[in-house]
Amino acid sequence: MARLLQIADWEALEAPSLEDIDRLARKAFSDLPTDFRNLCDGLVIAVEDFPSEDVLEEMNAETEFDILGLFTGRGLTQAGTGYTGEMPNMIHLYRRPILDYWAEHEESLGSVVTHVLVHEIGHHFGLSDDDMEKIETEAATSQA
Repeated sequence: MARLLQIADWEALEAPSLEDIDRLARKAFSDLPTDFRNLCDGLVIAVEDFPSEDVLEEMNAETEFDILGLFTGRGLTQAGTGYTGEMPNMIHLYRRPILDYWAEHEESLGSVVTHVLVHEIGHHFGLSDDDMEKIETEAATSQA
């Protein structure tokens, strides 16, 4: 009987929407260490289904599922003042590739979104993979 209820629950579910991924990303961002978040002033988080054709070409991607996220803009390691008309620093999260990755791994969707978000913000700061892993661990600890 319990198994039937579980199946019925799944029958009503829909794939997470752009808005759902956006909510997960904003929650993940709010759980990051305060000092780290404060350095991201003005950073825009955008959730899209897939990277654009230009991004796929620039990144030499074989398919539109190859890129989970992307940082665009001027990283902190590229010191200097902004230029007039310069676009804001942005993190692009790609819903369909993230969902595909999630379906193939034993991680929660929230942890996948957090990982991609931290990794892309890490590009803004010029962080190493070890630095990013430490930040993800701190974020996960604050969620517990």
